Amino acid sequence: MTFNPNSDISGGKASRRGRTTGIAVGGGLGAVALVVISQLLGVDLTGFLGGGAGGEAAPDSALEQCLTGQDANERIDCRMQGASASLEDYWVDAAPNELGLQYRTPQDLILFDQSVSTACGGATSATGPFYCPPDEAIYLDVTFFDQLESRFGAEGGPLAEMYVVAHEWGHHVQQVAGTLEASRDGQTGPTSNAVRVELQADCFAGAWVANASETRDDQGVPFLVTPTAEEVGQALSAAAAVGDDRIQESTQGQVTPHTFTHGTSEQRQKWFTVGYEQGAAACDTFGASGGEL
Repeated sequence: MTFNPNSDISGGKASRRGRTTGIAVGGGLGAVALVVISQLLGVDLTGFLGGGAGGEAAPDSALEQCLTGQDANERIDCRMQGASASLEDYWVDAAPNELGLQYRTPQDLILFDQSVSTACGGATSATGPFYCPPDEAIYLDVTFFDQLESRFGAEGGPLAEMYVVAHEWGHHVQQVAGTLEASRDGQTGPTSNAVRVELQADCFAGAWVANASETRDDQGVPFLVTPTAEEVGQALSAAAAVGDDRIQESTQGQVTPHTFTHGTSEQRQKWFTVGYEQGAAACDTFGASGGEL
């Protein structure tokens, strides 16, 4: 998905955090796979986040050189900032008008390097992208996108990357709605609340993609151009790559539905498409029967 080169992305809510020396990263691809199974694009990180992440990641300056859509087209960190600007513009309108919510902005989209300290505890790159409810911030090491392609077979591409951010932003919308807390009952399985939360976040991401070319900067310039069918296909590929069934088959050689926490590849693509075609108001995964999920 291409940014309008003349759009102003400087107001996007994103920042960097660097790393200190002596950070324990560790784990490798095996750890990535283990964490992804239960936490990738998820919300409850308490089982993995603690004091063992190593040195603290110190705050860095905002992405001061990310000013225009052209910057977003050329640099991945600027693309994340541009995506945040577009997502904010979309949800300021969609949350009250489609969901009846009094929207509030996430505290930050934090791009970190290897390790980061959060209100949820310490995390490393192996954790994958995540939303931390206590500080209402999204955390992302952009090297995750390489893993998404090389390890889990996603097609890649800018819209696939922005889908990940849009999914995590969807968790923030759920935080505003009170859905996250209500659904954290510790249950797993194909019809669990854990799965419904993730599928709804996919649906919210699809709703944003469908409307992204209508989001505008302060001067009225659209942030993004209309996505092509190929670009939408890349986002769907990313959604499928993080389905419970595909990840379990890849990492443990068999699928165990009773442990599902995020939904199958088919479900994740289905609910992204529901949002894309019908909008955020259609994303009631909690009202869907098991067969309809």
